[in-house]
Amino acid sequence: MMRALLLTVAAATVLGACVSTGATDRQPLTPLSRYALQVEPGLDRIALAVHEDGLSSNQHAALNDLAHRYMAGGVGSIRIEGPSGEDPAAARQTWAVRSALESAGLPADRIVVASYAAPDPRAPVLAGFETVRAVIPNCAAEPRAMEGRFSNNSSMGLGCAINANLAAQIADPRDIVAHRRTSPADSGRAAVVFDNYRRGEITSAPQEPLVEGRIAQAVE
Repeated sequence: MMRALLLTVAAATVLGACVSTGATDRQPLTPLSRYALQVEPGLDRIALAVHEDGLSSNQHAALNDLAHRYMAGGVGSIRIEGPSGEDPAAARQTWAVRSALESAGLPADRIVVASYAAPDPRAPVLAGFETVRAVIPNCAAEPRAMEGRFSNNSSMGLGCAINANLAAQIADPRDIVAHRRTSPADSGRAAVVFDNYRRGEITSAPQEPLVEGRIAQAVE
């Protein structure tokens, strides 16, 4: 009777250990799952000092650069915030910033004008927009474990440098989150190909002249 009880307790202990190991010690098996590409929100914003004479040439240049960055990878609307108060120069500067952004090519419906609580009515006018950027892991801080092991898991740190290079090279980090919309198909070209197919003619495009001819004499 005692022997049967001990066997039952031992079996329960082994099963419990198996269950806890599978639930708590599960690790990613591939470098892609361990170092998955991720994005994080950011803010691209500039502060423009208030001048009695309006926007300076340097401020116009800074607003043009801001508009180009927004059109290249901005998220949402571009927001202009003027200091709260009744300073006429600050109010003129705020709306001058909006006019400058519109002149740079931004649609009026993508520009939002608001005020913020500032300690000084002549505080700078803020203009900016939200961005997303790729998260680049710090591979130098990742542990290295190249000793022998008895599992199918990859070595710690393996694949970190590759994904860090990818994150640094991706032009638009939004491509990490979702794919871009595909451009519409060229229905005119498709109609030409189908028409040639129905008539039994060649459907491929003519060969480029540079491809025709013989190989260069030096290669022969």
